[in-house]
Amino acid sequence: LVGLFAVPAFLLWAGHHWRHRSAGVRGAFWGGLIAHTLAALIATAAGLYRPAEWAASDHSRGFFGLWSMLVFFLVGASIGAVVNTQRNARGRAAGIIVALLIGLADDVEAQARVRARDLGMAPGVFQPGSLNAITDVAGVRVGHATIVDGDSVRTGITAILPHAGNLYRERVPAALHVGNGFGKLLGATQLQELGEIETPILLTCTLCVWKAADAMIEWMLGLPQMENVRSINPVVGETNDGVLNAIRSRPIAPSHVRQALTTAAVGTVAEGSVGAGTGTSAFGWKGGIGTSSRKLPASLGDWTVGVLVQSNYGGVLQMMGAPVGRELGRYSFRTDTTLDRGDGSIIMVVATDAPLSDRNLGRLAARAMMGLARTGSSGSNGSGDYVIAFSTALGVRRPLDARRLAASELANEEMSGLFQATVEATEEAIYNSLTMATAVTSRGRTVDALPLDRVREILLKYGVAVPRR
Repeated sequence: LVGLFAVPAFLLWAGHHWRHRSAGVRGAFWGGLIAHTLAALIATAAGLYRPAEWAASDHSRGFFGLWSMLVFFLVGASIGAVVNTQRNARGRAAGIIVALLIGLADDVEAQARVRARDLGMAPGVFQPGSLNAITDVAGVRVGHATIVDGDSVRTGITAILPHAGNLYRERVPAALHVGNGFGKLLGATQLQELGEIETPILLTCTLCVWKAADAMIEWMLGLPQMENVRSINPVVGETNDGVLNAIRSRPIAPSHVRQALTTAAVGTVAEGSVGAGTGTSAFGWKGGIGTSSRKLPASLGDWTVGVLVQSNYGGVLQMMGAPVGRELGRYSFRTDTTLDRGDGSIIMVVATDAPLSDRNLGRLAARAMMGLARTGSSGSNGSGDYVIAFSTALGVRRPLDARRLAASELANEEMSGLFQATVEATEEAIYNSLTMATAVTSRGRTVDALPLDRVREILLKYGVAVPRR
């Protein structure tokens, strides 16, 4: 309300008393104010500006943000000062142009997607790592290749690399948990048998699994010290993005796989409609890639757990216990005749720096299903729900040429904190996959992004705090 009424009123009053100023400054001032107001009214009518969304978030994101009012006026006044020897109309025009540009830029910022914590959703009791991402686990890298072609191809590749070395020669202990096995996870049997992974983990679309695996094998065979290798077990997970993607065209090419692998990096992870999440949907809204992490306190070992998900499943969405799906009127089994049975899939990748055996990694992976359940999934018949967990700890790695392994691993009694961290990080990673996803259109059909203004209202209604920064 301050931005909408008080600030314009003050500027109008100030402008009235600034008649002694140059024509250029006056033109920039009045032109900028009028243009900004008109643009705001148009945006409101078009639904671009949502007062409820702005009011519950950072004020600088609002179309009438105080900073934008100041900035457009100062810039407009500066231009007016430059042209103050010209006619008043010249200064007015300059002010209008500047105000429109700044107003539009501010509106783009207002509509930007945000992470779950920006909406007040912070599941659990443990704090996230500095990035709140799987890359908080030291050494873990993530890369994406997003594929958008014409009006029908919407898919991609996401690569997760446990460390920067050659995974075939320096393997990491790993485990697989299957919540519901309606999927095509490649490499599963050897992973379960040996309790380790020897390649990066790739995520992609269902019919692209084998093309992605072939390309990754080709890439790995070209690495140093791989000249005599005759067997590789690629680990490739998938979800079916056929609603938005021309999946039968199998658009993955070797160049896309190499891009995801070679650009994988530590640091911030892109989320939402990127990489393997480009064409996915969840709970009837746009899903995608999401990530989160938890850092245990020193008393519990100071370990880090990070999770990355590819969400493409259904159910009855709830966020921090708030019945978001029902409030929005979009959920599985809404009527007796609905075709929505919550089908779909989700791949969850859990990384930790805690020195765990593949047995305890299996126990850790199982806890990710609890985080999934908190979001409203029922693990439907047609849902492929998979969790891959691995440890990056140097003490439990498995060199290819080792004759004996003398790993020092955590005892069972030390696992409870890691279990809790996994549940929390999985839940938040899924939320991020939804709140960061943008709407995607393909072949005339659009899967909308989760409406964050309405989500804020629902969270407020059910007592989930929404911070004001």
